[in-house]
Amino acid sequence: MTTFRTSPALARALVDKNYSEPTPVQAAVLTEEVLGRDLLVSAQTGSGKTVAYGLAIGPQVLGDSEALAPAETPLALVIAPTRELALQVERELAWLYAAAKARIVSCVGGMDPKRERRLLADGAHVVVGTPGRLRDHLERGALKVEGLRAVVLDEADEMLDLGFREDLEFILEATPAERRTLLFSATMPKGIVALARSYQREARRIEVAGGERGHADIDYRAIRVAPREVEPAVLNLLRLVDAPAAMVFCNTREAVRHLHAFLVERGFGAVLLSGELGQHERNQALQAMRDGRARVCVATDVAARGIDLPHVGLVIHADLPHDAEALQHRSGRTGRAGRKGISALLVPPARRRRAEQMLAVAGIRPSWAGPPTAEEIRELDRERLLKDPLLIETAGEEDMAFGRELLARYSAETIAAALAKLCRERLPGAEEVFDPGEQERRPRLETRQTRGEEGPALQGQIGGVWFRLSVGRRNNADPKWLLPMLCRRGKIKRSEVGAIRIFDQESAVEIAAAAADGFEVGVRVPDEENIRIMRHDGTAPQEEQRSYRKGPRSFGGKADRFKGGEDRPERPAKGGEERSERRGKPKR
Repeated sequence: MTTFRTSPALARALVDKNYSEPTPVQAAVLTEEVLGRDLLVSAQTGSGKTVAYGLAIGPQVLGDSEALAPAETPLALVIAPTRELALQVERELAWLYAAAKARIVSCVGGMDPKRERRLLADGAHVVVGTPGRLRDHLERGALKVEGLRAVVLDEADEMLDLGFREDLEFILEATPAERRTLLFSATMPKGIVALARSYQREARRIEVAGGERGHADIDYRAIRVAPREVEPAVLNLLRLVDAPAAMVFCNTREAVRHLHAFLVERGFGAVLLSGELGQHERNQALQAMRDGRARVCVATDVAARGIDLPHVGLVIHADLPHDAEALQHRSGRTGRAGRKGISALLVPPARRRRAEQMLAVAGIRPSWAGPPTAEEIRELDRERLLKDPLLIETAGEEDMAFGRELLARYSAETIAAALAKLCRERLPGAEEVFDPGEQERRPRLETRQTRGEEGPALQGQIGGVWFRLSVGRRNNADPKWLLPMLCRRGKIKRSEVGAIRIFDQESAVEIAAAAADGFEVGVRVPDEENIRIMRHDGTAPQEEQRSYRKGPRSFGGKADRFKGGEDRPERPAKGGEERSERRGKPKR
């Protein structure tokens, strides 16, 4: 078994935290051949890299001493891309260097800069911060860097992606030339290589993040889900896995708010993270997860970047990630430090091909299944109750006495039923969900419906309500992309869509009568595809309903403008989604 080779003070801190064996990245940075050298390290989130570089800079911070003298100017500087990651690094280094009596100070955006300047003036052994705030303190003379012996760039690729190159170069150029520079990055794009070449001296390259390592401790599952049943499926997954902590990812702030409200209403201790929250609100949400007051964090990709929550056993992708990199970043919140985790993607039928392509790019082979059913969860609840520690552990004398009093007054069966009821009422109720598996797929619609013929009968419906769409043959309208768009915008199932008729300037779709009112409300919400959908009162629309008057026409006319004078939209790109918080524009 490999052991840590470090100073006695740091070794004691590792023992106190039950660190018995180094991770691969920790072992790699502590070997004799890299001692004191500049390092260029490929390491994924969750690989133990914070402790790795904390140990690696030990000789520069501590020297031959077991404990540090009172702090003056900083000996080491750690630069991180986000405030959450910087604060996380501060916490990690605080316990690692506690026995060495090191003073760790953080400087991050969103915090009081005056307070940070006072802390720096009082002295610090290690400073951790974000590029913009560190540069500000450096320009104001509050951060003294002439005594630096080591500089660490954590998640350097992320800092370049966020536009911090200029700030990084400013900081590095201000530091002593003889410093030791450690650069950690999950990927090695050209920008990182150029940065290393400019600011490192004969850096030793260490790569520990290749191949299947990123997936080794994560069980990937792809869950088939009906378009209108994403929220119930999320609830059932949370109930099925029953992880100490879980993260649920959505693509937009609105989706985060909606799902968070759904979970809280049903009894989950949940918090949300999105870009609209202030730093104080974000800190409160994260603290609620850390101290166990909340078990579920619903977040956007941007809000969750750089955070590390303990004991996350489940990650749910309520919305499909934008790409394979985002998938791995989200999933990396679980399966950390040797613990197992589950990453579950919710995949509506219309998005299955995209999900399969993304998983293939990421090198992931998930298990496919339908959403957990209410019956499965109820059966699991029964099994968990039978193994509950309350029933297995020996009760105290006071509890035993009260138990005997209950037995004297009520039958054992009545008491057991009451216990089962109490346990069940503590838990959110499971939802009834539908598995849109292969056997449930509707007949192909393309050939008959493109000609404007009747589609398959609506399941169990007598008649339907017709709606008109502001796209037709001239816009390359096709049921293959109209159908998933209708289900997504109107929040309906495929089984509630009847015939689709494609005309020259417009199209028409039949919606089940029971779903029509909800569909009409759903399609009023603006969408980046810019397709107007309106209820048609009367018989089924026909191609012959055109008007040949000049000028802008009513819905169904032959003019090139839609009712109201708006330009007729072009066919949207396949796979269009809600506006994303990350890029601010549709993912095409």
